[in-house]
Amino acid sequence: MEEKAKIHSFTDLIAWRKAHNLVLMVYKLTDEFPKSEVFGLTNQIRRSAVSVTSNIAEGFSRVTNKDKSQFYAMSLGSLTELQSQLLIARDIGYISKENFMITSELSVEVSKLLNGLRKIRNT
Repeated sequence: MEEKAKIHSFTDLIAWRKAHNLVLMVYKLTDEFPKSEVFGLTNQIRRSAVSVTSNIAEGFSRVTNKDKSQFYAMSLGSLTELQSQLLIARDIGYISKENFMITSELSVEVSKLLNGLRKIRNT
């Protein structure tokens, strides 16, 4: 029988790792945004992406399953906000359709992983 790896830190969570990759991708994409967006869409997109990983980390450190689930739910909310902002960026031409698809697919993967974490914590 295969033994599962122990999770000692939030960085061991696949959801956090994928979300971290999403943050890195978002920072690279937003580097190309017009400088006039630095305090607008660029800042909003980056904050949403960072919030996803931050809430996963904070949820991991919580003791009760209810608290953990609440932070994973907040992470999911930030992810949905990010997805909406990426659509705006695509539609106004700041992100190519190809880069949008890559980023969007990763965000959907993170969403599924977060929903999985929430289900585990709610049982």
